[in-house]
This record gives sequence, structure tokens and C-alpha cells, in this order.
Amino acid sequence: MTPRLVLINRDYTRLWFGQTVSSVGDAVFSTTLVLWVATVLAKDQTWAPMAVSGVLLATGISVLIIGPLAGVFVDRWDKRRTMLRTEAVRGGLVAVLTALSFLPLDALPVGVWLAIVYVTVLTLNAASQFFTPARFSVIGDLVTGEADRARAAGIAQATGQTAWIIGPPLAAPLLFTAGLQWALLLNALSYAVSYVVIRSVGPDRQAPGPEQPGSGNPTQPNSILREFAEGIRFFGRSKFLVALTVLAVIGQFGTGALSTLNIFFATDNLHMPVHLYGYIGTAMGLGGIVGALCAGRVVQWIGASRTTWAGLIVSGLLLFVYSRQTGFVGGVVLLFVFTVPLTMLNTAMSPLLLDAAPAEYRGRVISVFYPVTRLASMLSAVLSGWLASSALRDVGGSFAGIRFGPVDTVFAMSGALVVLSGVYAWTALPRGVTSGEADPGPATAPDESLPAAPRGSTQ
Repeated sequence: MTPRLVLINRDYTRLWFGQTVSSVGDAVFSTTLVLWVATVLAKDQTWAPMAVSGVLLATGISVLIIGPLAGVFVDRWDKRRTMLRTEAVRGGLVAVLTALSFLPLDALPVGVWLAIVYVTVLTLNAASQFFTPARFSVIGDLVTGEADRARAAGIAQATGQTAWIIGPPLAAPLLFTAGLQWALLLNALSYAVSYVVIRSVGPDRQAPGPEQPGSGNPTQPNSILREFAEGIRFFGRSKFLVALTVLAVIGQFGTGALSTLNIFFATDNLHMPVHLYGYIGTAMGLGGIVGALCAGRVVQWIGASRTTWAGLIVSGLLLFVYSRQTGFVGGVVLLFVFTVPLTMLNTAMSPLLLDAAPAEYRGRVISVFYPVTRLASMLSAVLSGWLASSALRDVGGSFAGIRFGPVDTVFAMSGALVVLSGVYAWTALPRGVTSGEADPGPATAPDESLPAAPRGSTQ
């Protein structure tokens, strides 16, 4: 009988605990840096928004440039050692920044401080591009079965949502009462805890990626590019992986408008006072936790494929209904409900990806899937902002007694896109079979870490 304090199995529980501590530290760190740049380094400066956007740009660059190639190395290296090394690198970087933060602010020019922040953020996120696919692969070895993998993904989603509910409120008091260095030190210590916990995960439960014949020395540029191309070819030949990516991209274009325009919708359409805007984030965070915790059970009932397309259709319809709201309470409730199926479908994608990717390709599959969807999210944010402020700026009026304006029109269009991606998923994803059965892709060595069908699935 499994003890109550064990989640799925002991090794996964250890891994989860380390990531929980690290996630809270990351949430505090990210919020602290943005606050410090905006309120200290760039205080009262006209270029303050640009300085803050530089932090976000550094994150995006690492995902889009480092992410795709990182999978080549992750597939070659021992996954547990890769996680340990990246935690050591990230902890060391934050420790160096912590030491520098004890210097007086005027010891260095503002431009140098900003450069240090940007380089640190870029390097931290570059290391994360190795950590994330390695952790994904390790979980694939530690957790088997579609339902348990969905549970693992749901727990990870709920943990991440909780970290972002807990972390940011801690950041401001730490920064303005204790000081920047103590907020940074908290994150450095979180990496140390994660490192210790990962070392305790049994290495015998994980199989390093098999050597690929004729791949040569993985440190040589030709070998790296060749293995990267092999991963791209594998991805392109798999109709299932292509379908997953397409629907994820369409879904990102549908939901990305919220991140850019929701503040304007909340104040103009919902008539919400600015100081109450934080309740929207809380509602979405709570909805994400509920959806993540329910996802494993739903996948067990109806399967990961049905959870994915049904979640898209339902969340798209709810986003359309949200675009018609005119009151604070109704808007907050709709956002909570909207986030539940959205998180469920995100959780269901994890076991689908694990099923579709043999162990030797997992790193490259994740390192293609995540950057592509991240790019779609960034383009969605830019496109929605352009539509609301330019192409649809003068849209307004009423039809059949329903008033509409530029922002709610963008949200309605976004909801329609999400519904369309759900319809596409309904036709493209297999029914009644696992993803691996539906599309075996190119001939590869059998993946013994995945259980045989039928089955009863992370950042």
C-alpha cells in the first residue's frame, strides 16, 4: 500500500518536492528582478518599460535559440546528471548575482547593472532549456501509464500555479524590507535543495538515451547539426506530433490575447478598479490548480486525446462568453471556469507527447515543441495588441442588442480560434487508441520505458 505522502511513487515524489521548492524560488526571483529594475534601477525614467521588457526578451531569446539545439545534447547525455549540472549552474549564477547585489547601487553604472541582469536571466533560461527536456524524459521513465502520466503532469501544473500564487506576494516584502540580496539568496538556496533531491532519485530507474549509430562525436558542429536534423525529420514524419503542434499553435494564437489585452478589458468592459486587477490572476491561478488536479482523473475516464480536443472546444466557448461580460464578478468567475479546461488540455498533452516520442528522441521532441508554441504565444501577444490598437481600433457599436468594441472583438475571435483548434484536434487525434499506436513514425528501436498498450498521463 502506497503511503499518503507518496505521489505516484517515491522517486517522483522526491523530484516533485525539489521542483516545488525551485519553482517558488523562481517565482520570487523573477518578480523581484522585475520590481528591482522598474522601481530602483529605472526609477522615474521614461525608458523603464523598455528596461523591464529586456528581462522578458532575454527569456524569449534563450527559449527560441538555445531550446531547439539543447535537445540534441539531452538525448545524448545522462538525464539525471544533466539535471544536476543545470541546477549547479543556475544556483551558481544566482549566487554570483547575490554577491554582486551587496555592492552599493552607485558602484556600477545603471547600464552595467542592467547588462548583468539580462545576461544572468539569459543564462539561467538557457540552462533551463537543458533541464526541462531532461526532467520530462526522467518522468517518462519514473511514471508509466497514460493516467499516471496525466496525474504527474497535473501535479506539476498545480505546483507551478501555486508557486506563482505564493511567490510574487513574497517578492515585494523581501525586496523592500529585507533587500534584494535576500530575495536572490532564497532562489540560490532553492536550487541547492533541488540539487540534493535530484541526487536522491534512484539512477537505476532511468535509462540514458541510447547511442545512435554513426552519430560521431556529439561535441562537433557537424554531429550536432546532423542529430538536430534527425530530430526534425522524426518530428516531421510523425503525423501525430505535427497534429499536436498545429493545434497547440492555433490554441496559443487564440489564448495569447489575454496576456496582452486583459488589463484593458478588465478596466473598460468589466469596469474593474485597477487596484482589484490582482483578483483576476488569483482566479486564473485557482482555476489552473483545480484543472490540473482534476486532469488525471478525467484522462483516466475519457483518455488524453478526448481530454485535449474537448478542453479546447470548451475553453474556446468560455473565452467567447467571457468576451461578452460587462461586470467584475461575472468576469472573474468566467476566467476561473475558463482556466479549468484549459489547464486540463495542457496537462493531457504531456502523456501524448511521451507516448509519441521514443526515449532516444524525447529531448529533441520537447525542444522543438516548446519553442514553437512559445513563439506562437509571443506572436499572438504582438498580433492581438496590433489588432486592438490599429486594425480594429475604430470597431464599435451594437448588433442585436449586443455591444462590441476592439478588445472584446479580439477576445471573441480568439475564442473562435480555440474552438477551431479543438475541432481540428477532434479530427486529427486518434480515437480509442494511444498516440503511439496511431502513428508509430519512422522505424526506431522499441522504447522499453513506455508500457505496452492499452493504457488505463510537465514548466
